[in-house]
Amino acid sequence: MKKFSDLAVLVTGGTGSFGRKFVEKVLHGDKPRKLIVFSRDELKQHEMRSGGLDADCMRYFIGDVRDRERLHRAMKDVDVVIHAAALKHVPACEYNPIEAIQTNIIGAQNVINAAIDMGVGNALALSTDKAVNPANLYGASKLCAEKLFVQSNAYSGGKTVFSCVRYGNVVGSRGSVIPLFLEQRKTGTITITDERMTRFWLTLDQGVDFVLRSLELMRGGEIFVPKIPSASLADLAEAMAPGCKKVITGIRPGEKLHECLLSEDEARHTVELHDMFVIEPEDESWGFRRWKGSKPKEHWQYSSDTNTQRLTVEQLRALV
Repeated sequence: MKKFSDLAVLVTGGTGSFGRKFVEKVLHGDKPRKLIVFSRDELKQHEMRSGGLDADCMRYFIGDVRDRERLHRAMKDVDVVIHAAALKHVPACEYNPIEAIQTNIIGAQNVINAAIDMGVGNALALSTDKAVNPANLYGASKLCAEKLFVQSNAYSGGKTVFSCVRYGNVVGSRGSVIPLFLEQRKTGTITITDERMTRFWLTLDQGVDFVLRSLELMRGGEIFVPKIPSASLADLAEAMAPGCKKVITGIRPGEKLHECLLSEDEARHTVELHDMFVIEPEDESWGFRRWKGSKPKEHWQYSSDTNTQRLTVEQLRALV
């Protein structure tokens, strides 16, 4: 891949939590030749621009990943696509399943086809731990999106390279429990689904840095998984709202007690590096170049409850 400063980069879902942080970081770093924010919300685009996230290299592009023609127009002369657009709220996806499929699966298909048609060099999709052994439609739709991105290397003839990144909960992102706890603690009472629950956590900065690193490393067909810490919901509640009364509400439909970033079956075709795991494709019909590294032990999975990296209450308090 060329130097980042020589690239034209498009971010779908560019007004979301990740998109805003990505734009902020690259504008203050190795600024790309062109940076396109592609999203369907004109108000959020206005708020980003008026909030200082603007530059000569930037373009704000109204559009929806469901609209393939609009994606074609947006990707003209684009070198890199970061696909972050998604419906990601679990209850909303359960209640509106067709909408979730239209955006998360058909939208991914449209991004892939437009990227191939317009000669984009690299396309990297953001995924989630909920795509591993999914228990809800959001996770299932992101699993499908992962499969589409990985196998699309067989369609592109090597001209467009497709890969994914997969990580856990992002501290303070929209829909995160952290803003909820911050609001609830003012009342002296917070609601917890289950104190045994554990999740993987990383900051927005860490998420953006990992995506930028994966862009440099990607060969086409990998799913990049960072090594990140876990924490229990009980410890998070104690860190954010010490002394508050806790009301246990029970696990919501579609939720898991613990999340998994890498399943036991995936571990068989995974390479471990010092700071990440690289899940290699099982079907490598496009001539995938294998990674060098150690292999995880047998009958192992990367789960939030057995993760050796655990955040203490004090570390959580500093993080949030």
